[in-house]
Amino acid sequence: MNYISTYLKGIAMGAADVVPGVSGGTIAFITGVYDTLLESIRRVNPSLISLWRQQGFKAVCKHINLFFLLSLFGGILTSILTLAKLISWLLETHPTPTWSFFFGLILVSVYHMMKQIEHKQIPQWLTLLLGIAIAYSITEIKPIAMDASGINIFIAGSIAICAMILPGISGSFILLLLGMYAPILGAVKSMQFEVIGLFAIGCIAGLMTFSHLLSWLLNRHRDTTLMLLTGLMLGTLPKIWPWKETLTWRINSHGEQVPLLQKNLSPFHYEAVTSHPPQLLLAIVMMLCAIAAVLGLEKYASQNNK
Repeated sequence: MNYISTYLKGIAMGAADVVPGVSGGTIAFITGVYDTLLESIRRVNPSLISLWRQQGFKAVCKHINLFFLLSLFGGILTSILTLAKLISWLLETHPTPTWSFFFGLILVSVYHMMKQIEHKQIPQWLTLLLGIAIAYSITEIKPIAMDASGINIFIAGSIAICAMILPGISGSFILLLLGMYAPILGAVKSMQFEVIGLFAIGCIAGLMTFSHLLSWLLNRHRDTTLMLLTGLMLGTLPKIWPWKETLTWRINSHGEQVPLLQKNLSPFHYEAVTSHPPQLLLAIVMMLCAIAAVLGLEKYASQNNK
């Protein structure tokens, strides 16, 4: 049952990772698997060879928590392969309620993160402000037009995975900034396994290096690191604000017109500017649904740990 539960948490992480602006790391933190995930990944290193020789494969599996990793990443992969089309369709056809759901998700995640921090003193609050500044600066960067070459796909994977395991920073949004979001999502939709494979290898390379640093920070400076991560989450909120006016457009790799620069609007001025209804009541309901979902996950995770 634990592995089934872990698989379902992986599905939730994968669904979040598909959306630019929402991080799978946020879902991992909410569901209580974040520390276990980082520690398990950190243990995958060359020392496993000597452990295998001395104690065998079973000891290696236990040391790295292999079945936990397989369950979690199996859920993530399942979610990405099955939900990519659905989430893309929702963002295209029902943007306001969809972004409202994700906005509520981030808001309640900030509340969840703040509860984990024991010491909230001046250094921690300064770190929070630093996180907000970093995340907001990233969201204001104009997208780069990278070619979908093999080396660029590998590099994009290694960078994006670092963001994917950080609560608050969206790996999908990093891909968007690199100009690689549409090619990777298109490869997933059309099952281009050579592109998916290159991207996965890049993800593995980035994960093996970055997880060590993040695990060390959480072990040595947990409260300060959590404040930084909370700031990163707060700093991404303007990016996923549901009511936006598109100022400029770009043509993606499929010849489709997609937003490039957008401006946040008040829901009360949204219809006058865009001629589209603000769907304010539905947006509030979707935010409340997200909050309820996270609080439910939090309660389930605490009961499961007990």
